[in-house]
Amino acid sequence: MRRDAGGHIKASERAVIVLRRAVLPAVIWLCLAGTQLDALLLGCIVVPLATTLSLWLVPIARPTQIRAVLMLLPRFVGQSLIGGFDVAWRAFHPRLPINPDWLSVSVALPDGAKVALGGELSLMPGTLCAGSDGDRLLIHVLNREQNVEAAVRDEERRLAKALGGGSGELAPSRQGAA
Repeated sequence: MRRDAGGHIKASERAVIVLRRAVLPAVIWLCLAGTQLDALLLGCIVVPLATTLSLWLVPIARPTQIRAVLMLLPRFVGQSLIGGFDVAWRAFHPRLPINPDWLSVSVALPDGAKVALGGELSLMPGTLCAGSDGDRLLIHVLNREQNVEAAVRDEERRLAKALGGGSGELAPSRQGAA
């Protein structure tokens, strides 16, 4: 991504990023709502709103690596299935093997990415992200013996890479909305 002398992204590159962010909501809208006139008209309102929300939650700083985002999908689906089986096993086990606890784990992601990480963690076996406090995610675990912090670090690294952060950090969180 090229920047001008002031360090700003060129307008043409910004337009391409905005267009890319609009394509996925548009495709999802067409798949779910269909191509009838009333659905298309409503989509002309909903898709720009979704794109604007995307730009507000994860501001344009680095381009999202589409391939890296797609590479998150198999792990996400697999962890979701394992998480579902794990909770079902614990629920039906005669001795209900749980040892619950609350953890507070610091993460270095912007607010929108932090929300995505929290959603992803909620589908991992035995974890539920219950919110955030500043740069910390509040996580409920079914078994305090799990190494949840290592799992959070691993998922945070994967998500940062997919969102264009490479192996380093993304832009720091904005204060306020979390």
